[in-house]
Amino acid sequence: MTALAPAPVAVPDPEAHRQVAVVSRKAPIAFAVVTALFALLLLVAPREGDATFRFATVGDLFTIPDATVPGMGTAWVTVALMAVATVVAFVLASRRRRVPVWLSLLFAFVFLVGFLAWAAAGSASDIPAVRLIGGSVLLSVPIVFGALGGVIGERAGVVNIAIEGQLLAGAFSAAFVGSATGSPWVGLFAAVLSGVLVALVLGVFAITYKVNQVIVGVVLNVLVIGVTSFLYSQVLVPNAEKFNDTERFSRIAIPVLSKIPVIGPALFNQTIVIYLMYLTVPAVWFALMRTRWGLRVRAVGEHPSAADTVGIKVERTRYRALMIAGAIAGVGGGFYTVVSVSSFGKQMTAGAGFIALAAVIFGKWDPIRAALAALLFGFASNLEGALSIVGAPVPSQFMLMLPYVVTILAVAGLVGRSRGPAAAGEPYIKE
Repeated sequence: MTALAPAPVAVPDPEAHRQVAVVSRKAPIAFAVVTALFALLLLVAPREGDATFRFATVGDLFTIPDATVPGMGTAWVTVALMAVATVVAFVLASRRRRVPVWLSLLFAFVFLVGFLAWAAAGSASDIPAVRLIGGSVLLSVPIVFGALGGVIGERAGVVNIAIEGQLLAGAFSAAFVGSATGSPWVGLFAAVLSGVLVALVLGVFAITYKVNQVIVGVVLNVLVIGVTSFLYSQVLVPNAEKFNDTERFSRIAIPVLSKIPVIGPALFNQTIVIYLMYLTVPAVWFALMRTRWGLRVRAVGEHPSAADTVGIKVERTRYRALMIAGAIAGVGGGFYTVVSVSSFGKQMTAGAGFIALAAVIFGKWDPIRAALAALLFGFASNLEGALSIVGAPVPSQFMLMLPYVVTILAVAGLVGRSRGPAAAGEPYIKE
């Protein structure tokens, strides 16, 4: 008699068992607070004159004329629109309905237009839209790569507090190896290996030895800061020309796309690392949400015991996910020294890894949303330069802390209630 083949065992889909998030009033309250503060700013510090927004650059397919608007008048119009959006948000919350993402994006855009119109009122300089967008993309690159690594790690059940260390290790390795070999490609590959190495150390302690993941991540960050600072002082500084002077990637203009007004020069006249970011975001989403590997990663992050019963190796899956996450974060670290600048500096990441963690939470552990959140934080960092061009009466100290203020507001005020992977941060002990 022919033996019957055993029926295939289905892997549990963690997305099918996720709880429905409770509707929160945080977004309407945040809308109201921002609207009130902006209106108060206009009353306390009015500015006379017009504001000019510049959209055209040399070589555009067609020219978009500059827009000159009355500064205070435009600002008050945006306050009115923000108030309408706030009322809509409160109505939706009272009916136990979520505030849609598009309404939050529209609110943020309207506020930005009003704030820039107020800041540039009466200024001899205009606001260059291309520079505003392009600078935001550049500043968000390491945050995007770090956030993608954080999403993969937490989806697998490992909270990766060590993203800051992975970025810093990647920046140092790219500077050292890229300078020694004269190749930015080799430097970028070294950054990838450094990110994997930090992730492997995190995995050994957090996965194999069941040490608290948050503590291990914090210790790794401190360790990497100490090691890179020591090597910077003892190796890079005395031999700066040989070991701390990298050749950077050059810009590559994509035909036709780079000529599109406003977004073309900002998005499609960039280096290979930025183009790699454009590909990595959808690739990570597809891998996590549409492949067998992604299903297994999400399973061990939600129900490791159930995943183990159907034959999934929990620890092996977590190790692999963590190393992939480290490689992606390493690319973000390499960006600092093979794209942004040509040399390494002490603690040059400046907390980007922690902002990437905030982007993971703000994006609700979704790769695309986390990347968009990282773009928001990059824009907040770039806003300082835009306001300094037009001579806005905003203290420089406030502009320096703006990215971190936006991070706190985004996580505490706009994300609402959300739930991360159920097993994130919990070591798996096989019974």
